[in-house]
Amino acid sequence: MNTHSYSGGTTTHAEWGSGHPHLLITSDDVRLVHEILDDETRIGSGDDCQIRLDGIAAVHAIIRHDGHDDYDLEMIGSGQTSANVAKAAEEEGRTLETLHTGARFTAGDWRFVFVRDEFADHGRPYGGRPGGEGAHQRRQPPRPDYEGEGHTGAIRLPAADD
Repeated sequence: MNTHSYSGGTTTHAEWGSGHPHLLITSDDVRLVHEILDDETRIGSGDDCQIRLDGIAAVHAIIRHDGHDDYDLEMIGSGQTSANVAKAAEEEGRTLETLHTGARFTAGDWRFVFVRDEFADHGRPYGGRPGGEGAHQRRQPPRPDYEGEGHTGAIRLPAADD
């Protein structure tokens, strides 16, 4: 497990973009895997999309890697999602859903599953496991200032005397 020490335990905050974020993409007869490498990944049938699929809008959905090292889904075309919490992107009046491992969505006949290694998936402190799902869990320290690190993968965690 990829953890970092600080005064008080471990954190699941990993290097920027780590955890091999990718999409499992399926239809009735096609199986694909797309590794998410860019800070913006467009899904659609248009030539400017990183994931080009037949039978959906030119730009059907966009996944953005945000400043908290999460991946947010914006559905532009119709589709279904498994997310139960949406957040508003107030500056543009959009609704985004933060993707964590196992999040599902559809576009046309295509089905998508987001996957990211647990050590880097910021969905729950410590992977949500100590004491079982839903049990009281201690809070992890604040996220590193990814913006201040220039997204280079370098992380500043509090020193033991901070």
